[in-house]
Amino acid sequence: MQLQRIFAMPFAKVYPLYVQKAEKKKRTKDEVDRVIRWLTGYDQAGLEKQIEHNTDFETFFGQAPAFHPNASLIKGLVCGVRVEDVQDPLMQKIRYLDKLVDELAKGKAMDKILRSDPGRPGGD
Repeated sequence: MQLQRIFAMPFAKVYPLYVQKAEKKKRTKDEVDRVIRWLTGYDQAGLEKQIEHNTDFETFFGQAPAFHPNASLIKGLVCGVRVEDVQDPLMQKIRYLDKLVDELAKGKAMDKILRSDPGRPGGD
């Protein structure tokens, strides 16, 4: 099944592509990391550990300390599919992350990407 292949893919294999996509648009690795930390609840050391251990997507999201409650506010298209309509919970989390990196690469303001209250600095 196609979904199982994606779930078994190492996060470390896709992570550099997220960074590359952002950097091509003058965003930074630190901003990519911030978006990932916001979504998953990992701290920087935890994120780096997951990358170092070549953790697959299923484990990466399964071990996420605290999936952000505002993730459900992430809406829009990724690869022609509305992220809010994705039925499989793990695939939806992967698509949420894809969408956040897309928004970062498109130059969207960080407070908007992190679905934060404008009065709350940082949002994470």
